[in-house]
Amino acid sequence: MPDQTKHAIGSLLRPHENWPDIRERIDLPLQEQLANAGFAPGMPVHIRIFKEEQQLEVWLKPDDEFKLFKSYEICNFSGDLGPKLKEGDRQSPEGFYRVDRSALNPNSRYHLSFNLGFPNRFDQSLGRTGSYLMVHGSCVSIGCYAMTDAGIEEIYFLVESALKNGQHFVSVNAYPFRMTPERLEQESTHQWYAFWQNLKLGYDIFEATRNPAAVATLAGEYHFSPID
Repeated sequence: MPDQTKHAIGSLLRPHENWPDIRERIDLPLQEQLANAGFAPGMPVHIRIFKEEQQLEVWLKPDDEFKLFKSYEICNFSGDLGPKLKEGDRQSPEGFYRVDRSALNPNSRYHLSFNLGFPNRFDQSLGRTGSYLMVHGSCVSIGCYAMTDAGIEEIYFLVESALKNGQHFVSVNAYPFRMTPERLEQESTHQWYAFWQNLKLGYDIFEATRNPAAVATLAGEYHFSPID
């Protein structure tokens, strides 16, 4: 039996624990972690994903800029470095996505999940197709970013709390790797080099301002502007 099938069956057979029970269980311990780091539940959230490093960063905004709260291990993603192009290619997306309250699924068979919103306007402009691309638990991926159950519990808690507290959407920026000039230049002959150069423009704005850029799509490219 393939490992992915084992993980999927395991997630379906685990003793049921609904989201309110999970939330109550992790509420106080997570609030202590947040308080010790100078944060609180309900603060705005920004998420960055790095495929190569298998890391998902959660950033929180206690004042006028985001600060890193925690980096979580991505225990599974599928495909190679590069964007998702079509339904069934088993690629995990790269790009700039938004998660609103309608994207939250506390009843996911993969423990907990939220939908990245693929395809976004940029993806649609290029004819890219796909559905149900998530960040979720259970450590199994067919195009999604899979976390440990303990990891997705904390991430989901923070995203839900921010959205309930008035954040209209949580921005999720998914990158192939950390977009340093040196690392990008190593891929100068790669078929996705131009696409990654485009992603780096948004990456650089966040690095400089510690606030995610405003994102638009024009002529098959992302266009970015800093948010005051």
